[in-house]
Amino acid sequence: MDEQILTVPALLEEAQRLQQELREERDRLRLLLDVNNLLVSRLDYPELLRTLSESMQRVVKHDSASVALLDRATGQLKLQALTYTTGGVIEPDIALTLDGSAAGITFRTGVARVFRKEDLDRFFKDAPPLLPPSLQTLCCIPLVTRRGTLGTLNVASVDPDAFPVQELDLLKQISTQVAIAMENALAYQEIMGLKDHLADEKEYLEGEIGLGHDFGGIIGESTSLKNVLRAIETVAPTDATVLIRGETGTGKEMLARAIHNLSPRCDRTFVRLNLAALPASLIESELFGYERGAFTGATNSKIGRLELANGGTLFLDEAGDIPAEIQPKLLRALQEKEFERLGSTRTQRVDVRLIAATNRDLEQMIADGLFRSDLYYRLNVFPVHVPALRERPDDIPSLVHHFVDKFSRPLKRRITIIPSAAMEALKRSYWPGNIRELENLIERAVILSSGPELKVPLADLRPALTRTAAPAPKTPAEQLLEMERQQILTALRESGGTIAGATGAAARLGIKRTTLQSRMQKLGITRPSF
Repeated sequence: MDEQILTVPALLEEAQRLQQELREERDRLRLLLDVNNLLVSRLDYPELLRTLSESMQRVVKHDSASVALLDRATGQLKLQALTYTTGGVIEPDIALTLDGSAAGITFRTGVARVFRKEDLDRFFKDAPPLLPPSLQTLCCIPLVTRRGTLGTLNVASVDPDAFPVQELDLLKQISTQVAIAMENALAYQEIMGLKDHLADEKEYLEGEIGLGHDFGGIIGESTSLKNVLRAIETVAPTDATVLIRGETGTGKEMLARAIHNLSPRCDRTFVRLNLAALPASLIESELFGYERGAFTGATNSKIGRLELANGGTLFLDEAGDIPAEIQPKLLRALQEKEFERLGSTRTQRVDVRLIAATNRDLEQMIADGLFRSDLYYRLNVFPVHVPALRERPDDIPSLVHHFVDKFSRPLKRRITIIPSAAMEALKRSYWPGNIRELENLIERAVILSSGPELKVPLADLRPALTRTAAPAPKTPAEQLLEMERQQILTALRESGGTIAGATGAAARLGIKRTTLQSRMQKLGITRPSF
């Protein structure tokens, strides 16, 4: 009888132990089911991690959980989401090196590991203070799919004895499901990004169609125009930045579109941004885009022209009007091919071919402190000078015939006669507005012409006809060579005569050392001259 009394407590203890094991097994199975349900119900990182952390808390006690995913562009892990059991989820977007962080080492080795206090002191010595200050233990598990390792799931605790073997095994079991959920979230994020991009691209292109870009094509046979067209054919197949310079109304945008159409990027979008048409306060948001809440009235996120042109060509018209405070950010986007939207800390990479145009004297603006010299050199990789209409009078008859045809068709007019006196007067005009002014004048003439003869309002040309003849300017080719010579001399003086190296003249100009030496030889630039 005494023996029976002694065994009852033992039996009760064994029964309680078995019940506890059954409860723990039930909780583990329930956790696996919850994680499986996440695969179809959560498609963004923060919500996915928050729900996962809440589910794990019943079985794996922890104080914080995070997800780090590989950024293939930089070769580093990025902490995409971090949750605390006592609070919400944050999106830190912080880079973690593969050799200097617990998550990085786990990703590189592909082996789940529990890091104790001594390891954390070494790995997180210089890390951002995101984890609890009293952190004692960190468990990192690689997230592996059929396509490879995406990143790591990281679970932290202030308990120095946290994550025993059975909990580590459980985390390994659910890591595959978590990896699939993360892969779905990545795919969803990419799809939504493409959707937003296509929606904004559609809106932009519909607006462009309404503008009806037309200078009548590239019309003319003059030598100066042929020189420009040869330059365009030479540079178009490359990715070099082009700076188109010329007076207003000379057709700089038309030439920019021709460069895009002749380039390997012709199947992608040509995006135009006229900087002179925007208030300075809106240029940054139009160029780089913004996130919801970035400023008053930003109720939705919007991609900028730079992001819209990814894979294609961005044309910055009136580049001399870039505000000084935006110039450094644009320079970085051109050099590093990366930028951040307004209100965002997430760096985005873009592949854009830039074409800029201006009618302003950028060299004088640099001297006046209004334009950065390093941005100027970055834009002026391949300068193209567009001749004014008065420098190519032989092209005026072709342009006149084209504009007559363009404007007479909608009005159902049949104009077949253009008086020779009127044509000569048009050829002798000074044309301060260039092709745009000529186009407007011919439109007015077509409206005034009720019969077959074009009635040109010659009175509008009289001030130009009586203009005192200006001294013969240098040819466009001579102007370009002199401009290039002065740029090289300036860069050589600023670098103290050094050509190569990070601070040398070649780097300042954004060209190769051998290219600079070749140009110096062609322009007759020797050391005494600088």
